[in-house]
Amino acid sequence: MTAGRSAGAEPGLQAVASVAPALRGRPWISQDWLDVVFVHWRVDVSAVAPLLPAGARPDTMALDGTDDGTTTWVGLIGFRFTDTRFPPLGPLGRAGSVGDFVEVNVRVYTRDDQGRRGVAFLSLDAGKLLPTVGARVATALPYWWARAEVRTGGGRVGYAMRRHGTHLRSLFEVEVGDAVAEPTALETFLTARWGMHVRRAGATRYWPNEHEPWPLHRATLRTLRDDLVAAAGLPFGLTGLEPDSVLYSPGVTTRFGRGR
Repeated sequence: MTAGRSAGAEPGLQAVASVAPALRGRPWISQDWLDVVFVHWRVDVSAVAPLLPAGARPDTMALDGTDDGTTTWVGLIGFRFTDTRFPPLGPLGRAGSVGDFVEVNVRVYTRDDQGRRGVAFLSLDAGKLLPTVGARVATALPYWWARAEVRTGGGRVGYAMRRHGTHLRSLFEVEVGDAVAEPTALETFLTARWGMHVRRAGATRYWPNEHEPWPLHRATLRTLRDDLVAAAGLPFGLTGLEPDSVLYSPGVTTRFGRGR
């Protein structure tokens, strides 16, 4: 199966594609996501379904790129936010200010009755207090304030964080490998997600986003010690298993439309 073809036979289901559907209207926020590390494990849909917002259900894809209806995915993602902008306004401060910080999140994969594919975030730990509070209030996403940092050098990229007021930590480092000339259907499924399902004020909304196709590299996990995945309600011990997919991207500029 090629990356641009549908991964399932469900009528009206959005195709798995590396190119984003165009946003309706002007984006309300734009930001750069840099040095992105994707670490993924496959799980049965039964482990994820109870954690999703109403109206969303697990999106499914097997290792071979087919939709088996039972295999879904858990992602541990680290990256740097930079250059946050609210069009038509300029950047939200300068480098090192409120709009630039490190985030580590736990996410799962969703689809809805309108056929839209997306993600649901089970936790998002951010390294600055003001954007953490602002994002939690504005979007109702489960943001947490953490001490978080990125480490780069020698062909490796790593993230380390500790959630304030808790003992929860996450530390992972990858060695970056060769560039991916053509992503597999699964690699596209795990990275090219063009929206998120968010529960807010008693309703589940879909917030679309767009960006250029991910420039991806395959990567090798060298270090992992994580408490966040289990704390999010996923199977205990999952992060003690070898991940099924490890990828790295130097980054993209992402634009979000308004939720609907």
